[in-house]
Amino acid sequence: MKAHASSIATPGLAGIDPDRVPAHVACVMDGNGRWAQRRGLARTEGHAAGEEALFDTVEGALELGLGWLTVFAFSTENWRRSKDEVRYLMNFNEQLLVRRRDELHAKGVRIRFAGRRDWRVPRRVIKRMDESAALTAGNRTMTLTMAFNYGGRAEIVDAVKSIVAEGIPASKIDDKVIAKHLYFPDMPDPDLVIRTSGEYRISNFLLWELAYSELVFTEVLWPDFRRADLFAAVSEYQKRNRRYGGLGASSRFHRGGSNGAQEAVDAEQLEGRYR
Repeated sequence: MKAHASSIATPGLAGIDPDRVPAHVACVMDGNGRWAQRRGLARTEGHAAGEEALFDTVEGALELGLGWLTVFAFSTENWRRSKDEVRYLMNFNEQLLVRRRDELHAKGVRIRFAGRRDWRVPRRVIKRMDESAALTAGNRTMTLTMAFNYGGRAEIVDAVKSIVAEGIPASKIDDKVIAKHLYFPDMPDPDLVIRTSGEYRISNFLLWELAYSELVFTEVLWPDFRRADLFAAVSEYQKRNRRYGGLGASSRFHRGGSNGAQEAVDAEQLEGRYR
């Protein structure tokens, strides 16, 4: 989905090309604990402060006209944190959905959740997730995917298990088959991935999908992140030349997308994508 020219004229969006706004932005929301510690607060206070950052970023994404925004809310590795912090995060995410889902629904945002639904996730949290997804299922202004109990390796493992369970022979398995068995086959690969807090790593996030994503790292801690930081990252993205292993930027590849904004696929680039 492209941003409308009128929205690009909004203060803070000056200089962003409305014809080159990424279709999908993904974000590793990092730095909550450090933000709190620098202020002499409990780590959980950083998570609470991150709510404002998330929803200001959502507002910014809507201003830009993004079709897809994916955020890393809770990883499969986060279970290693203290029981108190994990308990807080479960309760916080549950209450966040209760507080915010009607607001997101009113804005035309579809809410989805990517990740494993295993015994560790409280049933009440899954209930809230299902309620939020059902409420907003018909929305198409933007899709907000929350990666919850998510790991990139786990997603690939789950895709392989599904392929094996279907009895698909090895000779028939290629990148298209694997992509069709990921959590959301209709979700386009991220054009841009943002990581906050000055860390320069992926941390097991969307490992399959970000093969050709542009990466932007910022020193800003997540609770301080605002739509202006999103706009700055998009501005940086627009300065880059995306070649996809070739010599030019004429082609793009997306696995899917319900917004009808599929772009042309260069067969030669697609064939060599995973070489």
